[in-house]
Amino acid sequence: MAGETTLTSDTIEVRETHRFDIAALERYLSPRIPGFGGPVTVRQFQGGQSNPTYYLGTRDREYVLRRKPPGKLLPSAHAVDREYRILTALGRTDVPVPKTYVLCEDAEVIGTAFYVMDWVRGRIMVDPLLPGLTPPERSAIYDSMNDVLARLHRVDWQGLGLADFGRPGNYFARQFHRWSQQYRASETERIEAMERFMEWLPDHIPSDDLTTIVHGDFRLGNVIIHPSEPRVVAVLDWEISTLGHPLADLAYNAMSYHLEPDILGGVLGQDLKALGIPTEEEYLAAYCRRTGRDDIPDWSFYVAFSMFRLAAIAQGIMGRVIAGTANDANARARGERARPMAEAGWRLVEQRAP
Repeated sequence: MAGETTLTSDTIEVRETHRFDIAALERYLSPRIPGFGGPVTVRQFQGGQSNPTYYLGTRDREYVLRRKPPGKLLPSAHAVDREYRILTALGRTDVPVPKTYVLCEDAEVIGTAFYVMDWVRGRIMVDPLLPGLTPPERSAIYDSMNDVLARLHRVDWQGLGLADFGRPGNYFARQFHRWSQQYRASETERIEAMERFMEWLPDHIPSDDLTTIVHGDFRLGNVIIHPSEPRVVAVLDWEISTLGHPLADLAYNAMSYHLEPDILGGVLGQDLKALGIPTEEEYLAAYCRRTGRDDIPDWSFYVAFSMFRLAAIAQGIMGRVIAGTANDANARARGERARPMAEAGWRLVEQRAP
């Protein structure tokens, strides 16, 4: 089927630089995971995750291992312990996440810290147009994604012991400061839309200062769809999750409504009704209903901010391309999105801002 892959089809032989002692892993996990036993089949997931991720197949079960990459790392980067913590906590809620088993912070076992969780069978779909599916299937998948995000934002993070998982309050001001700095540090050309953004955004941060768990990268490509049913069965890639503003997650998730398919991989300009994809207004109304909101004032700010953030990230990638330090084969194409992303975001401000 077009536009999707199964999780095992996205694996390759383990890269030379990411290999480890499989026997040592077996010795460590056997007494810690009930029923775990060799021989273990190990393959590596491809893709752009900064933490190497592996498929582990045993006689009776299948698992996923996430580890810090080898080599010298920034102190706060590649925090697999944070991923393990949030996944384990959410395992006690109605947010669908893989079951976790063990966190190993002893680098002597396989070279770096790692954790093990269940392998969840299903489909990964990256294109928000969901090619190859029927309109009812598209509608159901969007509704399920919306439902899962609303569940996440309803979680009692304090009750789960996550009060120190991030800094509550003032989220957008802190995020603006961070991404502005990163943008300036990697700037390779002047982008007028970014200059306007950096003047406009700090003066238009809404007073609504809610705090929830935020995923940080909640999008179609980071959820697993059931093998045959149109519903989300697990949310992946919690690497940048923290405490923050829920509408940052929602706006990032809904950003595809403002992006053209050919340039930035969105759904703008498509016949959504014929496709079975809800309109942005319908998608937001469903989220509001599920979270008890009456409406979302300042919506254009939240979407524009998400586009500013992605433009800053793209500029960072381009900075590494120019410096010759980018190791992703698609880095230049991703970096070149900085300008069109910023311009699309600024158009939204001009069209919708009061």
